[in-house]
Amino acid sequence: MDKVVKMLEDAVEFVGKENVVQIVTDNAAHYKAAGEKLMETRKSFYWTPCAMHCIDLILEDFEKKLMVHETTIKKGRKITTFIYSKGMLIHMLRNFTKGKDLIWPGATRFATAYLTLACLHDNKGPLMTMFISDAWKTIKVASTPEGIKVQNMALDSRPWKNIVICLKATTPLITVLRLVDSDEKPATGFIFKGMRKAKETIKTNFSCVKKSYELIWEIIDGRWESQLHRPLHATTYYLNPYYQYEPNFVVDDAGIKIGLYNCLKKLVPIQEERKKIGLQLPDFYYARGLFSNETAKSSRKTMLLLSGGNFIEIVIQN
Repeated sequence: MDKVVKMLEDAVEFVGKENVVQIVTDNAAHYKAAGEKLMETRKSFYWTPCAMHCIDLILEDFEKKLMVHETTIKKGRKITTFIYSKGMLIHMLRNFTKGKDLIWPGATRFATAYLTLACLHDNKGPLMTMFISDAWKTIKVASTPEGIKVQNMALDSRPWKNIVICLKATTPLITVLRLVDSDEKPATGFIFKGMRKAKETIKTNFSCVKKSYELIWEIIDGRWESQLHRPLHATTYYLNPYYQYEPNFVVDDAGIKIGLYNCLKKLVPIQEERKKIGLQLPDFYYARGLFSNETAKSSRKTMLLLSGGNFIEIVIQN
C-alpha cells in the first residue's frame, strides 16, 4: 500500500495539489486503502473508486448471486464458443444473421457477458432457423454430442426467456456504464442521476413487482452505497444545470444537501469564501440574477458541467 500512496503523492505533486479535485482508482483493496490514507493527509480533495469498475462488480455480483444469471450466461457462452470455434459455423451463422455477430465486446469483462446475451436475443430468430435448416443437418458437427447439445439448447424456449430476465436487470446499468466510459462529457455530474434512473428502469422492467427486483436493488445498493456513492457525485448532480431545472429534479433528498455542504467544506477551506458561495446557491436554484439570463437558460442542456473548473481529476488504472 505504501508504494501506491507514494505513486499517488507523486502524481499530485506533478500536477500541483491546488489543481486536484479527486483521484480515481479501481476498487482493489490496496487502492482503496491508499486512497483513504491519502485523504487523511490531503484534506482538499477526494479519492473516488472508478465508476466503471464498480458497475462491473455489480454485474459480477449478478452472475454470482442470481442463479438465473449464472445459468443463462453459461448457456450463452456454450452456444457462442461452439459456433466461433469452427470457421464453417461462423460462415453459416453470418448467412442467417445477414452478417451480424453474436459476440459484442464491452468496456468491461462482465458487461461483455451481458452484451453477448443481448446479441443472442437480437438474433434469436435467425439462430433458431439455422439450427433447423438443411444447411445445419448436412454438416458433420451437427450429429456430434456437442452439436446436438447446443442445438437443443438453442431451440429450447427457457434460455430465451431467461435472457430477457437478465437483460431487464442489466441493460439500464450498461447504459450508465456507457455514460461513464464516454469521452464526450465529464461523467461526474451524471452518475448520481444515472444510477437512480437505472434502478427505477429496472423496477419498471419487472412491472414494479417488488419480489422480482428487490434482490437486484440490494445487490446494486451494496456496491453503490458503500463504494461508489460519494459527496462529490451528489454535489455535481445538484450543481448540474442539465438536471437542476427539470420539473422532476430531486431536492428533498437530505443526502444531496449533505454532500453539497461536505464538498464545500473540503474544497473551499476559507469560511468567508464558502459563505459567498452559499449566498449564491438560492440564485442558482431559483434561476435568479445571471442564472436568469436567456443565454444561461438556453445553454442548460449544452454547456457541460466541468467539475471543479480548471481542476484536474487524476485517474489511476491497473
